[in-house]
This record gives sequence, structure tokens and C-alpha cells, in this order.
Amino acid sequence: MRVLVLAAGSYGDVAPYTGAGRRLLDAGFDVTLAAPEQFANLVERAGLDFRGIAADPTGGPDGGGGMMRRASVFMRELGQGLAAIAPSAAGGGAGGAGGADVLLLSTTTAPLGWHLAEALGVPALGVYLQPVAPTTCFPPVVAAGRSLGPRGNRAAGRLALRVVDRMHAGAARELRRTLGLPPAAQRAVRERQDRAGWTVLHGFCSALLPRPDDWRAGLEVVGNWWPHCPDDAALPPELADFLDAGPPPVFVGFGSMAAGEGERLADIAVRALREAGLRGVLQAGAAGLHATGDDVLTVGEVPHQLLFPRTAAVVHHGGAGTTAAALRAGVPAVPVPVTADQPFWAGRVAALGAATAPIPFGGLTVPALARALRDAVEEQGHRARAAAVARRMAAEDGAGHVVREVERLLSR
Repeated sequence: MRVLVLAAGSYGDVAPYTGAGRRLLDAGFDVTLAAPEQFANLVERAGLDFRGIAADPTGGPDGGGGMMRRASVFMRELGQGLAAIAPSAAGGGAGGAGGADVLLLSTTTAPLGWHLAEALGVPALGVYLQPVAPTTCFPPVVAAGRSLGPRGNRAAGRLALRVVDRMHAGAARELRRTLGLPPAAQRAVRERQDRAGWTVLHGFCSALLPRPDDWRAGLEVVGNWWPHCPDDAALPPELADFLDAGPPPVFVGFGSMAAGEGERLADIAVRALREAGLRGVLQAGAAGLHATGDDVLTVGEVPHQLLFPRTAAVVHHGGAGTTAAALRAGVPAVPVPVTADQPFWAGRVAALGAATAPIPFGGLTVPALARALRDAVEEQGHRARAAAVARRMAAEDGAGHVVREVERLLSR
């Protein structure tokens, strides 16, 4: 049976699906992961088939025009990308050749993926890294993490869904036309999915964010699915030597955030590390962080699951994947959220006591970071609480839930 996973966005929006996809492959499914072209090697290293989608989350070569313009460009490109893969995704079932029998839709691809599933006549499963269903328990993930009270949280959640509907309306209209589907309003399609009780598995730990009691049936929190890491994976020799040469360092990285600000951020990080008397590993990332010295090392992309357990703390941007990886390693975090859902996750991990109070990206200074680093490393309660969450994570099997739900869908 053929599984087509649709994921789009930054590295953190795609990498976890290599782990879920690999588990499906090991369970006997043919798995294709469709994602932006720059993730071809990431997907293929996991042993999965790759199908490229020409959708750039930065909004194009110049990346200008503000967040809304970038989002509009991204959604239009994503819709065109899904239309382009539709012919090869058709023809699932026993007689199909190269088709899809089920679609797995991420948070970013679901609003348009529903139309593709309808056109193909195959079931779809939500595999979300963020919660989007309204609830009284917390505000929308893009509301900077601030609770608005039970009624306010639910009202804001409903409003957020309507905003998302409007943002996808043009791309969805064009996609339906291209796929030969009758016209349908984006909001109507979303509400139809909810009435049908379509299943959404949320890939985060219930200790970090418990399942709300007021969610409808079919919305489940099952635990993380992690980026695929081969059994023989190892840290680069230079990094391994640096780790062996002294006390555990602090990891500093901003993932796909802060492009062009690497020099400023590296200067702040190194000065704060030295003020706190700590060694550091800086991950270049999209920002281009770079520093040299006996007490600091710059690295490229390395498996978090191999590096983070050997660190004293993790300074990160609050992305869902990096937040979870630090917790999985049982090490305290210093969140420096930049945008989108990052303040939400930064607030959640701080509320658990597994991180310091978040430092807003715009307020990142040497004194502020140095104070937070000392707090993270010297206050042993942070590490103890992170370790407790790590034990909860180890007991969950998010990817296993994905496999079982796909098997259930295809057995109906």
C-alpha cells in the first residue's frame, strides 16, 4: 500500500516526517514524502521516495514584502505544487501504479491537501506538529503564548481558523479548478472535515501540552515522531573532540530563523557564554552564526539526538522540533522565540520549569542571555524537570500511532 506524506515549510516542518515515514516503510508500506526541493537529500537519506514541491516558505528569492506576502506566495506555490503531483499520485489501490492509497497531511499542507485527497478519492490523516483546533485551554499558537481566558481562548481559536481559511481561499479555489473539482468555499471544506470527524494525530508530548478535554473525538495527542537518525550516525570528529576536551557546552542555534543576523547573534552568544564561564557550540543555521576560539565551536547541521544529551543547556528559537529535542535530551533550555508558534512553545516549556523565562528575540542582549545561561545551568531544578519530561517522552510512541492509524484507515 502506498502512503504519500505532504509536508512543507522550514526544516522543522519537514524533518519529523522522515521518522514517521521510515516507521511506515519498516512496517511494509511504500512511502513517498513530498516536500520543498531543498529537502530531497534529507528525505532520501531516510530511505524514502521523494517528490519535490516548488514551494518556498521564505516567499521567493528576495524574501521581502512582510510575513503576509511571503505566506501568500508560499500558499500559491504549494497549491500549484499539489496540482503538479496529482497525476502521479492518482491510481492508488490494487491496480494502481505509483499512486497513493492514503495521504498524510501536516499542519501546513492540510488546508490544501484536503482538496487533493478529494480529487484522488483516498482517505487523509492529519499528522500535525501544532494544535489548531479551538479550545478553552490555551490560545491559538500564533497568539504569542498569552492566555485570553477560557472564553477568549476559544473565540480566538475560531477566529484564527477563519483567518487561515481566508489566507488559503485563493490557492484552494485555483487548486480545485485545476483538479476538476466543483467550487467549494475553503471554510465549508474545513467544516466538512470536522463534521466527518477526520482523525488528526498531534506529534508532541502530552507532558508538554496535554490533550484538551473539550476537543472533539478524533483529535489525539500521541507523542513526537522524530527526524530519522540512522543507527550508525555519528557526530563529526571535530565536534566529538571538542565535547571530549572539556565540560559540557551550551548549544546555541536559531534554526531557519534570523537570516542575515549571524554576526550580531554570534557576538551576543559568545560574549554571554564567556561572561557566564561556559563553553559553546554554535549552529550556523539560516542566520549564519560563526565564531572561533578554544571555548567555542561552529557546526552545521548535526543530529540533535546525538548532540543535545552532551550539552549543559540549549539556547533555541522555540520551534516545535528543537523544543522537543531539548526536552528529549533532558537538558534545560533558554528559549529566544522569534515568530509564529515559537512564543507559544517557549511559554509551554518555561511553564514546565524545564526552561528559563523566554527572552524575546528583539530583547536579546549579552546581559540578558548571560543571566539566563547561569540560571539554566546552575538551577538544578530546570534539569530535573527536563529529565522528567524526557522520561514521559520515552514512554510515548508517536510514530507507532501513525502506523496503526494508517493501517486502520486502509483496512476499512
